[in-house]
Amino acid sequence: MRTILITGASGGLAQELVKFLPEDRLILVGRSKARLEKLYGSLANCHLFELDLQEDQALEAFSQEIYEQYGPLDILINNAGYGLFEDFDKLSASQMRQMFNVNTFALITLSRLFGQQMKEVRRGQIVNIVSMAGLIASAKSSLYSATKFAAIGFSNALRLELAPYQVQVLTVNPGPIRTNFFDQADPAGTYIKAVERYILEAPLVAKKIVKALGSKKRELNLPLLLHLAHKLYTLFPKTADYLAGKLFNYK
Repeated sequence: MRTILITGASGGLAQELVKFLPEDRLILVGRSKARLEKLYGSLANCHLFELDLQEDQALEAFSQEIYEQYGPLDILINNAGYGLFEDFDKLSASQMRQMFNVNTFALITLSRLFGQQMKEVRRGQIVNIVSMAGLIASAKSSLYSATKFAAIGFSNALRLELAPYQVQVLTVNPGPIRTNFFDQADPAGTYIKAVERYILEAPLVAKKIVKALGSKKRELNLPLLLHLAHKLYTLFPKTADYLAGKLFNYK
């Protein structure tokens, strides 16, 4: 039985991941214990924890508590995050700090704390759910993309540091997924309507992630169209900027 910790456990993608992992011990972390109880209270393999990801001391204490109760993790899935699509000059300082705290600094801190434990036992995997927005920027996602670019950069370096200790690091970079993520990022629903033909279904993404657990796969980019767009972005940046500004600018 593997011990797997998933943050952002009340989100739509996490709910689908749990369905594919009935044989594993799941440590599910969210902002509301009541919400977690409602979603997973009937599942014997789920252990539920309420945690504020913006509190560094809370994260330190939490990692130690988990280690004492369950030992070193087999897999850490950093899934927590949120988006806010807005013009760059309309963002406040507090909005910028909060999004970096949740999307980037919490991911880095948990990867550091649990990665150190994995390093000591020379096994484990860290799965960072990031975004295609961390590979391809678009208008009105300057802050969101910045948090995701940073998370990918950190993950790539972490992969190199942990490789000698047989600890794997996988980044998952999906395009838009049909989940409650857009309740905050796109409350009017205009973006969802515009990208309807490209939107990913959460069960499909979860299935692909679960398939990659325990493997040496370094990156999972979805869907194929955006994966190819990223390759174009790398090889022909001026052309990619044009496409991102004209064809893919749905926000």
